[in-house]
Amino acid sequence: MDFELSDEQAMLRAASRDLLSDHSPVDVVRAQMERAANDAEDVDPVLWRLAGELGWPGLAVVEEHGGTGQGLIELALVAEEVGRAAARVPLLPTALVGRAVARGGPAQLQAEVLPALAAGSAWASWAVAEPRSPWALDGVHATARVDGDATVLHGVKTLVQDAGGARWLLVTALRDGAPESFLVDREAPGVSVRRQQVLDLTRAFYEVRLDGVRVPRERHLSGGATDVQRLLDDASVLRSAEALGVMDRMLELTVEYMKVRVQFGRPLGTFQAVKQKCATMAMLVHGTRAATYYAAMATDAGTTDAARAACVAASYSGAATGDVAGDSLQLHGGIGFTWEHDLHLYLRRAKVDGVLYGDAAVHRDRLCGLVSAGARHARQTPASV
Repeated sequence: MDFELSDEQAMLRAASRDLLSDHSPVDVVRAQMERAANDAEDVDPVLWRLAGELGWPGLAVVEEHGGTGQGLIELALVAEEVGRAAARVPLLPTALVGRAVARGGPAQLQAEVLPALAAGSAWASWAVAEPRSPWALDGVHATARVDGDATVLHGVKTLVQDAGGARWLLVTALRDGAPESFLVDREAPGVSVRRQQVLDLTRAFYEVRLDGVRVPRERHLSGGATDVQRLLDDASVLRSAEALGVMDRMLELTVEYMKVRVQFGRPLGTFQAVKQKCATMAMLVHGTRAATYYAAMATDAGTTDAARAACVAASYSGAATGDVAGDSLQLHGGIGFTWEHDLHLYLRRAKVDGVLYGDAAVHRDRLCGLVSAGARHARQTPASV
């Protein structure tokens, strides 16, 4: 695959970085965090409006519904910049819901939802994870029971990003024992949300309770378990891209600090042990970039190894994020964990990114299953002469 960005992709990355540098510097993020603690503000409304004008939410939405019809690679480019800035925008969950509705939603539902998401006038979130369960198909226990022309949902979801202000929630539940997805109005009767206290202070996560929520038939997405797993793979790639941005910024902060922090009359960055640790961090960042963008490109190209590539990206980035965060904190010393230093915001975000949409163990387990299945298929397929 050609890893060189096209001119349009390079412009998208540059424009996204400029927008975030101008409107979401760390001091602005800090001020928003303090306001969010008082009024439960989920996102930066000004930044989200500007992101809509720049076209972020509509990147993967077809032109028919107001988007630009791009792919996962373009979303990953923006997600990386969002991670670098620790920005408070619901890009990732909104993009996932948009892709799900575009794939499996009835035409009428697409016409209702996708233009609003593409314009950034509303956002959505995916309610898939459940308490004490893995981010995987076998971790879904919420139920969906058919009742006449509607489906009734029961269950509890956790770590639903920015659900407090979301217009729609994509709920994954078991219907007749198989996972399926349903688009639910956030204000529908029976839906209740409670903000959760999490390590990451730059994003808002919620517990969502579904008590007899009735969902009309036209809001039932087709595709079943296949599309749910496909969406989990997309989420894994985008989460890896955001984690890449976080890691890259932690590496930058560390290198900058090693150049100015003096010990024994010399900058710390001149010591061999410090150089080695920074080089190791850089290797992890570069490895995550290669794995993430290969997975995004494989998904857009529809290659046979796209699912495996998504697992590789997620498992590698999940482990690398923790390693880079730990090395960065060690090299900064105690100052890196103080409230006054910006590093601690990225440390917190990195730790959450390491488990969001499945930690390294979850994806390694699935990767082993995919590799084993591929090996069995190869043995059972007659060799061509």
